[in-house]
Amino acid sequence: MPTPHYGQPRYRLIADELRQRIESGVIPPGTLLPPESALTTEFRASRGTVRQAIAALRDERLVATEHGRGTYASPRHYGSEPDEASPLETRERQVGADPELADLFAVEVGSTLVEHQKITRADGAVRTVVRTYRLIEMKR
Repeated sequence: MPTPHYGQPRYRLIADELRQRIESGVIPPGTLLPPESALTTEFRASRGTVRQAIAALRDERLVATEHGRGTYASPRHYGSEPDEASPLETRERQVGADPELADLFAVEVGSTLVEHQKITRADGAVRTVVRTYRLIEMKR
């Protein structure tokens, strides 16, 4: 990390570094950012300071946070509005858990999960596909 500028809040320096990584493609759109614990170690900052930096990037719409998944670089053109001709596509379906998902969710292989898929397009081409999974909620 570059030498901090005197008088600038630490979270701003961290946000600036992460912004540069996102805009340069070091952290591609749709990619998860390192976990807070890794960022606190890398930047030698408190968890609260790292959270402030991520909040600043979220306000700029450079990152998005999904509960239980983490924070990822937003799948869109930075500094511009999404292409109106290519809206975000979402799909949801039930799938059987493969061995990796079964291990993550601590369920049997083949157990039913809900897969939520988000697809973004730019100029007619697929730019990102983000898939998230969750257990089916059992009714009591």
